[in-house]
Amino acid sequence: MGVNGNAAFVFNRVLQRNTHKPKGLRVESEALTTTIVTHLNFGRLREAVSILFASPLPFPFSLYARLFQMCSTNSAIVEARKVESHLIATFLPTPPIFLLNRAIETYGKCGRLDDAKELFEEMPQRNGGSWNAMITAYAQGGCEKKALSLFSSMNRLGICANEITFASVLGSCAAVFELFLSKQIHGLIVKYGFCWNVILGSSLVDAYGKCGVMSDARRMFDEIENPNAITWNVIVRRYLEMGNEREAVVMFFKMIRANFRPLNFTFSNALVACSSISALLEGIQIHGVAIRIGYEEDEVVSSSLIDMYAKCGDLESARGIFELPSSKNLISWTSVVSGYVMNGQVREARELFNEMSERNVITWNAMLAGYTRFCQWEEALELVFLMRKETQDVDHVTLGLILNVCAGLSDVELGKQVHGFIYRNGLYSNLFVGNALLHMYGKCGNLRSTKLWFYQISHWRDRISWNALLTSHARHGLSEEAMTMFGEMQWETTPSEITLCTLLSACANIFALEQGKQIHGFMIRNGYEINVAGRGALVDMYSKCRCLEYAVKVFKEAPSKDLILWNSMILGCCHNRRGRDALRLFELMEEEGVGPDHITFQGILLACVYEGLAELGTEYFNSMSNKFCIIPRLEHYESMIKLYSRHGLMDELEDFIKRMPFEPTVTMWTRVLSACTEHGHSRLGKRAAEKLNELNPSTQYHFQIMDTSRGCK
Repeated sequence: MGVNGNAAFVFNRVLQRNTHKPKGLRVESEALTTTIVTHLNFGRLREAVSILFASPLPFPFSLYARLFQMCSTNSAIVEARKVESHLIATFLPTPPIFLLNRAIETYGKCGRLDDAKELFEEMPQRNGGSWNAMITAYAQGGCEKKALSLFSSMNRLGICANEITFASVLGSCAAVFELFLSKQIHGLIVKYGFCWNVILGSSLVDAYGKCGVMSDARRMFDEIENPNAITWNVIVRRYLEMGNEREAVVMFFKMIRANFRPLNFTFSNALVACSSISALLEGIQIHGVAIRIGYEEDEVVSSSLIDMYAKCGDLESARGIFELPSSKNLISWTSVVSGYVMNGQVREARELFNEMSERNVITWNAMLAGYTRFCQWEEALELVFLMRKETQDVDHVTLGLILNVCAGLSDVELGKQVHGFIYRNGLYSNLFVGNALLHMYGKCGNLRSTKLWFYQISHWRDRISWNALLTSHARHGLSEEAMTMFGEMQWETTPSEITLCTLLSACANIFALEQGKQIHGFMIRNGYEINVAGRGALVDMYSKCRCLEYAVKVFKEAPSKDLILWNSMILGCCHNRRGRDALRLFELMEEEGVGPDHITFQGILLACVYEGLAELGTEYFNSMSNKFCIIPRLEHYESMIKLYSRHGLMDELEDFIKRMPFEPTVTMWTRVLSACTEHGHSRLGKRAAEKLNELNPSTQYHFQIMDTSRGCK
């Protein structure tokens, strides 16, 4: 800037700060300095600044520096402006640049970036420290792109950055995922000989990690000669965030072996990694390290330990830490409630929830998620009403859970009320909430509202939105429409595995073999990893479309087979009247150590019906409760009645009905009556007719033997 620029600069700053001329006798500078320092020593910043601002005398540079530092610490923006004003007015025409740099830093730390920028632009002279201060202010204030832009300008002007600037700029690169610029700065760091700086090395590890290049982050970490605890924390954290939890745990133990004392957040990151991969043994070892170095009572570590034990299913250990006097805080309460919920102990979770003296939205969400996860819709709705009475805090997770409750209760009217709340509070643009609304309308069968909302979110919808739309139509028997929508979807986004499984179910429902084959081919061509759920959907589709050969091929190619896949194949054989193959599959399933469930036995009993194996069917039915501890359901009793009825085993049928733990349904009595009419069992036939007349008086039933050549009983 020229002379005019200097004059304008000083004039503007002096007028803004209302600096006035001294009146009366000059007070000794040393005495005033002593008084100001005394006030500062006792934490009386405002009084200290008032004395300085009232005096026309210059003060030592060190006093201004200390005042700026205390203004930063206390976020005292008014006092900072007064100190800057006095500095400029007292030392014109050229105030000390390094003190103006301190003023910029102070404004940045107080969050007043406009003041920092104004001072930076009006400075008559700047040095590298001025640029560094402004870049750091932008970086710390969340204006990463402005920090990077200013750094580029600084670099073009040939002004050298220092270590602090490089650290700030690397932090900004990490925040906006600027990998290319991070590598350029890495080159400058090497060029200027700052490779030895552990702070810059840690910043590079952080930047590469946040940009997703863990190979470069690890290489940079290995090049640091003397990493400190922060460096180790960064590499553990970055591995965790990139989904490589196992390597995060490995790095934590390497840190311990290198005799570094972890930060409490390093413990937390390692324990979160253990939680994610259910590494209970490693978590116990980390707990031991925490006890050894005195971190067990640290709030961050104890809450992470509770969360780790709870997520790994060791509720006893989680509760043990929770009961420690130093551990009961809002975070640990929420962790232990979530732990009980995740392990299916919802009643115990609610008891703990009721004991809490303080709750936040995360706690309410954890309890509500427990009820929705186990389909306890009435209890969930009661909790929603209680939450609305006690707090006004809701977030997008809360709203998503409430919409799930509406869907579970099929209460579309309540769902519409929630939709109104979302609209009034401006939360409709949140994609998570938008998809929850789609799911709710679809589950409640209101397909018109589903389509309408789907088109309203056209600017921000994703493949989860498409999946909700397709699923709602397929679930309500509109499989052909779902297939049409799939074609439209491919113009906008790529389908997920879940979407493709939904479409395969739709093909199975309408016996669309060719379309099912096309989806199968689409999955192979586009490199989808066909997991167990996908194979189950393929087996089901091919089986229902009477293409058992393909179903068997898909089943055999599975690297691992879970219960759902076995059930799909067994039921597939039944759909194709291959009962003996279904029974053989059940034997293979037992040999591989996979335990059956009620769906398995539904297929096995149907196989016995098709093959006429009444005695074997009876054995399997009895083994459900005797051997496998599975309580037979309505469909299993229906299968047994069908088995005895179809093959004329009337005495066995009569005995079976007598031993049933509940009264047969209308459908069951109707089948019994038909069997008695066909096979000539008058006693049971008359009883069936009487029961049907009681259960359905509008229609009169009469027993009549169809073939009189058979001897009546």
